[in-house]
Amino acid sequence: MREPTTVSRPSLGGGWGVGRTLASAPKSTGSARATDGAGAAAREPRGAVVTDLERKRAAAPAPSEWTYAPAPESREIVSIAERYGLYVGGEFVEPRSGEHYATLDPSQEEPLAEIAQAGTEDVARAVDAARGAFDDGWSQVSPAERAKYLFRIARILQERSREFAVLESLNGGKPIRESRDVDLPLSAAHFFYYAGWADKLEYAFPNRRPRPIGVAGQIIPWNFPLLMLAWKIAPALAAGNTVVLKPAETTPLTALLFCDVVRQAELPAGVVNIVTGDGRTGADLVKHPGVDKIAFTGSTEVGKAIQRELAGTGKRLTLELGGKAANIIFDDAALDQAVEGIVNGIYFNQGHVCCAGSRLLVQESIYEPVVAKLKRRLSTLRVGDPLDKNTDVGAINSRQQLEKIQELVAAGEEEGAEIYQPPCRLPEKGYWFVPTVFTNVAQSYRIAQEEIFGPVLSVLTFRTPDEAVEKANNTPYGLSAGVWTEKGSRILWMAQRLRAGVVWANTYNRFDPASPFGGYKESGFGREGGRHGLEPYLEFER
Repeated sequence: MREPTTVSRPSLGGGWGVGRTLASAPKSTGSARATDGAGAAAREPRGAVVTDLERKRAAAPAPSEWTYAPAPESREIVSIAERYGLYVGGEFVEPRSGEHYATLDPSQEEPLAEIAQAGTEDVARAVDAARGAFDDGWSQVSPAERAKYLFRIARILQERSREFAVLESLNGGKPIRESRDVDLPLSAAHFFYYAGWADKLEYAFPNRRPRPIGVAGQIIPWNFPLLMLAWKIAPALAAGNTVVLKPAETTPLTALLFCDVVRQAELPAGVVNIVTGDGRTGADLVKHPGVDKIAFTGSTEVGKAIQRELAGTGKRLTLELGGKAANIIFDDAALDQAVEGIVNGIYFNQGHVCCAGSRLLVQESIYEPVVAKLKRRLSTLRVGDPLDKNTDVGAINSRQQLEKIQELVAAGEEEGAEIYQPPCRLPEKGYWFVPTVFTNVAQSYRIAQEEIFGPVLSVLTFRTPDEAVEKANNTPYGLSAGVWTEKGSRILWMAQRLRAGVVWANTYNRFDPASPFGGYKESGFGREGGRHGLEPYLEFER
């Protein structure tokens, strides 16, 4: 976010003058600009020659505030087909179900394309294609050759990053800056990372003989469509498995465009298969007996249903589910830096982040200045067109998700929390919600216990580190947490006691392919990223 900053202006003598803050610079009056030659000469440095034009420029009034001109990214960079089939066995095929549905642009509520609804027969066809590719040679391809394919995919993603970023923002509603600067670089980085491990599996797991498990069924969410695809597909292919992946119902377009990347990389037919559809398609994939492993990222309720379905089947399962993370601010923290971390922790991607810092725990002695700084920072956030490069908060992904956010926010007001929303003009069309802060929140309130999955922050207070740990852990989730303090010993003390799979220190929402990610309790089990992300896709012979 480019907020008002101090800008130095050239002085009359040719050097650099004192910086002016554009947001508060006084406007020059007419009388101040009307000066005679003698007065101007008195203010000029000795020996300087100043033209009339330079005097005129120097006397021009400084802007009183930043103004943003629209800076939209072009939609023409990406071509969207009117209708998509299913990607099975290296080609697009029509669904045997005969069903299609429309996927929307959430910022405009307008259809982008018709998407195939895969039925039971379609899922079976995709699993058969994956099994055939596994048995017919992919599992026997040398690790170095597998690495080459992954490198190719990573390079193609980099080359086509602008195209993917625009499509991700169009279909998902997230700001183009986030798609461009976060989702695409991280997606390519995961393929690069696991390409490096593909021929080193025996070094990754010493004294064990790793081999692929077979066909992996993968179900990904709508908040990070391409990044979650990379998290799932890259380690599976590096380990020698084949894949049937189901993208989210509302955001299938980048997964379908990824099929063209697979074609460009000349990946053997059937190694990667993409089936689209709603929850019924995912259920068919989970139930299919030809699938050896299920990887699911999504809601806790669906994760529990999958675990019940797979109980006793012997299938491998990893779950990355919901979260209600605590972002903990101690009184010795750098407050301006912490406020930026708070904003990044909850308003990044409209709060559609499983590890979002949706609970802010502030030490009582700094509660008032932190809340004041936070409210001031919220007033600078720009909500609007996801394709505008100046946008900070984009569109909510779907009407269903918007209604859930509205319902929980209304519950917070009814329970007695104080709501703050900065002045904000929302677009007339599309799904939008104003960045929101709740103060005077009790631990028992729904907004402090349930995952909202939107741009809504609940602020609570604590006095001692022990109380902070107790409140942070008082949730059914355990995915992530943040700690802000200048004391390294305190960071380590807190990290040992927080029941969270990821603990960030003096930062938030930082990801790296080499770092494992996952949770405890109702946030799921298993890890993605790092060497840990390879293990669920391997069997070991001793």
